Amino acid sequence: MRVTSDFEERGPRGDRGDRGDRGGDRDRGDRGDRGDRGDRPRRGARRRGCEFCQRKVDVVDYKDLGLLRHYVTDRGKIDARRKVGTCAKHQRTVSQAIKRARHIALLPYTAEHTRVTGVSIGRR
Repeated sequence: MRVTSDFEERGPRGDRGDRGDRGGDRDRGDRGDRGDRGDRPRRGARRRGCEFCQRKVDVVDYKDLGLLRHYVTDRGKIDARRKVGTCAKHQRTVSQAIKRARHIALLPYTAEHTRVTGVSIGRR
């Protein structure tokens, strides 16, 4: 008769099972296959196209301040492509037009409160 050790009976993981102590067999409750999202609708499901491609615009005019302000934040930063929905080609032209307008003082480099008070909010 052979005497087996406790290790041989339970295996190398002990009595934790195959998933260890990580809780891999947790019950998902009422979420089902939806994960953490629940019943909320998916955000950003519909992607809009580039405004310039839809209007077939080739050149972005640096003097068109009404248009350029749409692509600049209130802090004076150029908005990202994913936020404003432009394609890569037109984002480059918008960015270049904003930089030209800044250079000849049509658009500010910074927000108004930073220029007046000299106090910056955020990182140092």
